[in-house]
Amino acid sequence: MKTPRDHEHWRSKLTPEQFRVAREGGTERAFTGIYHDTKDPGTYRCICCGAELFRSEDKFDSGCGWPSFTQPYERDRVRELEDLSHGMRRVEIRCAACDAHLGHVFPDGPRDRGGMRYCINSASLNLERSAEGDAG
Repeated sequence: MKTPRDHEHWRSKLTPEQFRVAREGGTERAFTGIYHDTKDPGTYRCICCGAELFRSEDKFDSGCGWPSFTQPYERDRVRELEDLSHGMRRVEIRCAACDAHLGHVFPDGPRDRGGMRYCINSASLNLERSAEGDAG
């Protein structure tokens, strides 16, 4: 089944902040998102469609103020788009299943874990917590 993509559907399902970030490509302010400092084990899912996007075991503290991950749950769960906004060249990350804006990916993550930093808005995620030791 294809995920609905019209704005009225998403407005009825999401909070105004979730809608602004996930459906309109916004960004939450640094250090304000509910998951920026979370260390609970589990799977981070798309706030819109529920797709598994990131594992807590791949989360790290980058100090940037947003949840940061070294890799997605599986490579095909996210898609990358060139983003030339704000006078910068960045790589935007979107949910491959429903096209929700998630954040951006940068090549400045931990070198011993692949070197990537997926900088993701908390407003685009829902943490499905799991029992200790079962991170996904």
